[in-house]
Amino acid sequence: MTAPSPGAPTWVDLATADLADATRFYTGMFGWTADVSGDDFGGYTTFLRNGLPVAGAGPLFGEGQPTAWSTYFAAADADAVAARVEAAGGKVLVAPFDVVDQGRMAAFLDPAGAPFSVWEAGTMRGAEVFNIPGALSWTELNTRDAAGAMAFYGMVFGWEYRDTQVGGLPYVLCEQHRQSVAGIQLMVGNGWPDDLPPHWLVYFAVGDCDAAAEHAYRLGGRIVHPPTTISAGRYALLTDPQGGSFAILAP
Repeated sequence: MTAPSPGAPTWVDLATADLADATRFYTGMFGWTADVSGDDFGGYTTFLRNGLPVAGAGPLFGEGQPTAWSTYFAAADADAVAARVEAAGGKVLVAPFDVVDQGRMAAFLDPAGAPFSVWEAGTMRGAEVFNIPGALSWTELNTRDAAGAMAFYGMVFGWEYRDTQVGGLPYVLCEQHRQSVAGIQLMVGNGWPDDLPPHWLVYFAVGDCDAAAEHAYRLGGRIVHPPTTISAGRYALLTDPQGGSFAILAP
């Protein structure tokens, strides 16, 4: 497939407290193979599905950083995105920088504190396959300020929005060129711990949600929310052995 248009998800990667065990877990979970870079990249690992890159993983950047998945949105100009983030009330965590000839990246916080990143492609375009078992299928912002998020990401990426429902609860589809690129879910109700910060959640496609959730458990993961049927399919919320949260979805 061609590279995603600017503002659409293009890559996800995991910062983890135990890269070796995370590699064991995710290769077992999704049938990925691991391509490990040299010391110049800190052992950064690119996961491949059918020989094509689908995700990455690397060690934590600093003490106290939690194990977590990050979502990268495609950018035609990472520096211009950084300027729009600041103008819209967000924070630049990592200013745009070159990753040799592979591309240019930057990391941000939205006004509510949810982290996200952008990737300006060079020789590395991002993920090259989506929406098949073992590949990224969706990304979703969980936030307590949906209106603020819509205003912010609209300024940063030019998104438009469409209201819908998932599981009987309000849900916002983020659209670009009339194509859905992400979702926004309001963190309200008893199912959301008070200390859970706003965050982007990544979804990987699976063929059988129930079997995949059980497989994750056998590999040492945890089932946070059991397989549940919604309009988009059947999904479950899981964590890996290091505590990194992700979801699986069988369309």
